[in-house]
Amino acid sequence: MVEANPTITQRALAAALGVSLGRINYGLRALIDKGLIKVNNFKRSETKLAYAYLLTPRGLTEKSSLTKAFLARKMQEFDALKKEIEALQLEMGDSDGLKDDNGH
Repeated sequence: MVEANPTITQRALAAALGVSLGRINYGLRALIDKGLIKVNNFKRSETKLAYAYLLTPRGLTEKSSLTKAFLARKMQEFDALKKEIEALQLEMGDSDGLKDDNGH
């Protein structure tokens, strides 16, 4: 999706993939840290929030199976962290807890 639409927003990605905005942000940051995606912001943009997510040449080469495996691993890490936070909140008696953008 990023390759097909580099200016897609994180919110639009989250909606299209049916995951929380937090999961998208976590996954994109991991891909950026790994050097598979670079982010360009449009400093002249009136909104100052316009970004383009561009696959690097290395990202294009490795995007298929490696990227899928990497994202799956990062999503498992995210889910594990979320469960750990929920468990700690239960220990503290916080029944409301933190909710993601989808109310989960």
